Amino acid sequence: MRILISSLALLSILSPALAAPAPTSAPIAVPKVTAAPPLENAVGAATLEERQLLNSLISGVGSLIGNVQSAVAAQNPTAIVTALVKITPTSRPADIAGCISRESSIWANPTTRTDFYQAVATQVANGLVLDGTLNTALYGGLPVGENSIENNNPKPQTTIYPKKDSTDAPYLLSEDALRKAIYIPSGFTYGAKRPVLFVPGTGSYGGINFGNNIRKLLTGKDYADPVWLNIPGAMLADAQTNSEYIAYAINYISSVSKNNDKIAVVSWSQGGLDTQWALKYWPSTRKVVTDFLPVSPDFKGTVLANALCLSASSMGALNICPPSVIQQEATSQYVNALRANGGDSAYVPTTTFYSGFFDEIVEPQQGTTASAFLNDARGVGVLNIEVQQYCAGQPGGSFYGHAGMLFNPLAYALIVDALTNDGPSNLSRVDVSSICNAYAAPGLDLDDVIATSGLIPVAGLLLLTYPQKMLTEPPLRSYAV
Repeated sequence: MRILISSLALLSILSPALAAPAPTSAPIAVPKVTAAPPLENAVGAATLEERQLLNSLISGVGSLIGNVQSAVAAQNPTAIVTALVKITPTSRPADIAGCISRESSIWANPTTRTDFYQAVATQVANGLVLDGTLNTALYGGLPVGENSIENNNPKPQTTIYPKKDSTDAPYLLSEDALRKAIYIPSGFTYGAKRPVLFVPGTGSYGGINFGNNIRKLLTGKDYADPVWLNIPGAMLADAQTNSEYIAYAINYISSVSKNNDKIAVVSWSQGGLDTQWALKYWPSTRKVVTDFLPVSPDFKGTVLANALCLSASSMGALNICPPSVIQQEATSQYVNALRANGGDSAYVPTTTFYSGFFDEIVEPQQGTTASAFLNDARGVGVLNIEVQQYCAGQPGGSFYGHAGMLFNPLAYALIVDALTNDGPSNLSRVDVSSICNAYAAPGLDLDDVIATSGLIPVAGLLLLTYPQKMLTEPPLRSYAV
């Protein structure tokens, strides 16, 4: 039975900061856990001004946002897309604090909104997406360049296909198809530095997903060598197929990087869910991944999946929707299969990052009930970081949405910590109080924050235009039954 609760109802009843668990590592000194501060205190004086500006902007583009709402009511994806791309931002935030304030006003405060796509429209109207990005996505201009899905990569130096290990699940895709999805930048050192594989989320490609946040910050560092996946269909196809790309990429990068056995994986959203699937069903990957760093993952799925599929509530039947979105419903067979037989615990050292205030895509995302929360039954080392717990009362613990976690300063600091030390991140090795006194990781500017926030409208548009929608989720592969 699906849970009877709408996305907007969740916005009103979920506490901004439910009690989060203590880290699974040894006790360390961390700031006292308190409730998240009111937005006025967390974001600062700009909040009231931004909310007043927001109301003005909404009134100026009300008819266009109303067109989106009408299209949603008619369950007409084409009309929603048409209305979205007609919206021209009427203003732009002046700074990062203003950007976060506008997002909080759209996603985390009571409004007349009744659906996810009207909120997306309001976000676009408020300048929280880079100019031209939606049209580029609409007309198929994303999967080129750094987002290319047709990459010419050399054959691996060791045999990893059809199986690297006898216990690995079989691939349905050809090795050529799997290899083409891996984007290797020109500066990649093939093992001279530690490879870091970036795995995108639903409705995104690796290039655009991480180019204005974590990958930008790690590029050129002596402890990280970024490489990423651009999975055809922008992660909207069968999640089991998406996982094949991830499993192959892990072993491929290890093979071409002088058989490097210290691969790190940084993921966003569904990328974390599917990486956990790859680690579970392709055990060979566990031998070469020494850090798994998922940002805003949904290991338990999300009760908001129906809103993305234009369904009224999470109890009613889903409308036609991309396969992976159906599979991310909290009650899906895919999620249940992943979590069975120990899949709810980490397979490799893992640090997971999430926002309790407020993830507009994945809920619940608070405390031990968070979809992002992983157990550690195998004792490999796990640290679950709900940023509002550790940055309470500071900018780094204010409002962060599903994409906003990609620029959160504490998340980035702990990613660096994990990459430069054995095991998962350790809070005792970083200056939490100082790090949390910022809205974004050092090195990111306003354009980076806007571009990252804009991943949500782009994902929504690609979801609506995905051509191979379904009514029910794809059947589980034989190896997972």
